[in-house]
Amino acid sequence: MLQLQQLLKEKDNNLSRLKSSVAAALLGFKGEGLTVEEREGKLYVSLENSLLFPSGSWKVNDNGKKAIVELAKVLVQQSDIQIMVEGHTDNVPYRGTGLIKDNWDLSVMRATAIVRILANNKGLKANRITAAGKGSHSPLVENNSNENRAVNRRTEIILSPNMDKLMELLD
Repeated sequence: MLQLQQLLKEKDNNLSRLKSSVAAALLGFKGEGLTVEEREGKLYVSLENSLLFPSGSWKVNDNGKKAIVELAKVLVQQSDIQIMVEGHTDNVPYRGTGLIKDNWDLSVMRATAIVRILANNKGLKANRITAAGKGSHSPLVENNSNENRAVNRRTEIILSPNMDKLMELLD
């Protein structure tokens, strides 16, 4: 039991250090639609689409690239952290043509664009990164106003500590 408590405390301390490192790396983007918070034992870096993408596009703008590169510099130092990149949209139907058929496709393309920027950083192995598109199916708030829809259009980078040691103890 003491060993389990030690591992849990170590995990919490590591997550707190990671949060501080991520917040420091992204300080220059504060107030530009970026939040960093702990939820359910994971660290969520949430970026509004206005920081990353033009409307209806999955091409990451220059400021968004800078933010992702700064985040990657921190993640290179955290080899035991798994990275999930989730794209989210509002509920307004996508009206473009070509490869993208709907908001779900758009959210996947946006997540993949962020994954590619992360994976291009030397030392950050691609097998630690997963891309997922949620479309409009996981809103933070109701899609009943322009302001709320803007909140729901986001990319979340979810950083999860390796729980192998903890699971071994539980077995």
